[in-house]
Amino acid sequence: MGQKTNPIVNRLGIIMGWQSSWCNNYKDRIQEDFKVRRYIEARLPKGIVSRIFIERTLKFITITIRTSRPALVIGKRGDEVDTVRKELKKLTKKEVQINISEVKRPELDAPLIAKSLVRQLENRISYKKAIKLSILSAMRMNAQGIKIQISGRLNGAEMARCESYKEGRISLGTFRADVDYHIAVAHTVYGSIGVKVWIMKGEIYGKRELSPLFGMQKRHRFSNNKASSFRKKKL
Repeated sequence: MGQKTNPIVNRLGIIMGWQSSWCNNYKDRIQEDFKVRRYIEARLPKGIVSRIFIERTLKFITITIRTSRPALVIGKRGDEVDTVRKELKKLTKKEVQINISEVKRPELDAPLIAKSLVRQLENRISYKKAIKLSILSAMRMNAQGIKIQISGRLNGAEMARCESYKEGRISLGTFRADVDYHIAVAHTVYGSIGVKVWIMKGEIYGKRELSPLFGMQKRHRFSNNKASSFRKKKL
């Protein structure tokens, strides 16, 4: 089953935590989550957002944005993130706090790699060249393994096909294996091309903290005060 399920979902509660933390009122919460994520992805520059974590209390929402370019998300004097916070407050009708977390090594982040490949495919760059460079960068950063699968009308071919490129090892059937995964879609003139990325970062022994903020070394926290008066917090 390790080959057939989402590697992240398969490890929830074991070595990985949930990206949204809330309970009750499932229908409204999941719709609100979808709107928040879709807005943030559309509002910020493409390809810089890794993941979005949402934590809720009764009247308060904390949103943590993991990004490789925190300066673009924060904006000059925090104006950009303050605008996002106000618009999310109107969307959710609740008080919103936004935390910005920097991805130190984007070469080992599956969402950023997948979005980078999507951007290159939409700009008509050779998919083989783009994939090989991504694999080389990940292995240089000491990844234990990486696999990239791409499917669709590659290079404008009449027949759609699927190709896989792999280096190192990917232990999908081992629960303690820290496997990062993401799927993205490139919308080209020939049609849609799907991109899947798996990255094996190692194995985790013992009990791990399942909080979504675990491992984030530095983040910028924006409260309901003026965004210009933000403070840096180290976890």
